[in-house]
Amino acid sequence: MKDIDKALNVEARSGLPDDLLALLRKFPRDQWANDPSLHGLAEGWLQRHDLFRELSVLIGGMTTDLREGRTSPAAFPPLFQRRMGLLLGELDGHHRVEDEYYFPSFAAAAPKLQKGFDILDNDHAVIHGAIDRLGTASRELIAALSGEVSGRDGDALRVAERIAGEIEGFDRTLLRHLWDEEDLIIPLILERTRDDPEFG
Repeated sequence: MKDIDKALNVEARSGLPDDLLALLRKFPRDQWANDPSLHGLAEGWLQRHDLFRELSVLIGGMTTDLREGRTSPAAFPPLFQRRMGLLLGELDGHHRVEDEYYFPSFAAAAPKLQKGFDILDNDHAVIHGAIDRLGTASRELIAALSGEVSGRDGDALRVAERIAGEIEGFDRTLLRHLWDEEDLIIPLILERTRDDPEFG
């Protein structure tokens, strides 16, 4: 974890500092879809982030349906476990590749953005702490639901309420991180691939 200003922590900030957004002003979001360089790495990055967003929304919706009685305790666990396992596993793998390869190589190519990569690196540490908490809460929920299905008092509603809070906080943190990461990295890729199509 990098040492960054507390105001730049992913759970506190509302966006990246202005001094890191010069390339975003040159390559604004509303023009990305029409940029001829938006293929390969940049397009794959955005698709991966969209998968994370989609899974996060689906999981939150499933948990709400369970709490409000639209999904039975017996039907909930299999799909929930698959989706949660996919989200947390894919996030972990994605972050490992970023931390070990992409962030160092991008920072070397654009030293002025080093502070941004330090911020993103710190985000990963925060998110992985949240992943651990979410994984623990998920296992507790499945155990409680198992008790309810088998006739034991698993207090599933109480656990579902708690995991709903964990998911809501996780979503806010994850979405802030994904948005800021895109603001820093996609414009950098778009700029660099004009000069070097193999960049990244």
